[in-house]
Amino acid sequence: MNTLKAEKREMSVKAKKLRKEGFIVGNLVGRDIKDSIPLKIEEKEAAKFMKQNKKGSHITLEIGDEKMDALFKDMGYDAMKKEITFMDFQNLVADEKVHATTQIVLLNEETVPGIVEQELEEVDYKAYPADLVETIEIDLSKYNIGDSIHVKDLPMAKNDKITISTSFDALICHIAEPSSNVAEDEEAEEE
Repeated sequence: MNTLKAEKREMSVKAKKLRKEGFIVGNLVGRDIKDSIPLKIEEKEAAKFMKQNKKGSHITLEIGDEKMDALFKDMGYDAMKKEITFMDFQNLVADEKVHATTQIVLLNEETVPGIVEQELEEVDYKAYPADLVETIEIDLSKYNIGDSIHVKDLPMAKNDKITISTSFDALICHIAEPSSNVAEDEEAEEE
């Protein structure tokens, strides 16, 4: 489990000022937290963290001397400035199911004889902290042209400790036959 260091943020200091000082603002919520805890995270720490974690990652959040079990819930990203604008976390409690999102990663795409058309990139679900899923990895080397993979085909769909919010019939990806448009275009030009 990865660790991210953060500090409690003074709300009297505006987010814009913190960004100029090299910080990203964040927020920690949870059942056992009366009010949310505003955070500030060093921009370098956040960038390093994002290289190893995605939305839905189960992490240890260090706030000063305190370590908390947390779920990385959401983030904002300014594409024009190429910078993270905020990060949100949820404090995890062992006996409480949490809403989470996990990313779908397609492996061995280059081994597939056809064209992989990915329709879904993440799955929403609810689970206890012990049952959280970091990522869903699908090995495409086992599939052929014409095959489709749906949410109901995932191992987590058969786990009775996990409640999936995304439709079971949702299409994750389909393997299509390579297009023969090049040959058809050449024939049309000759006519």
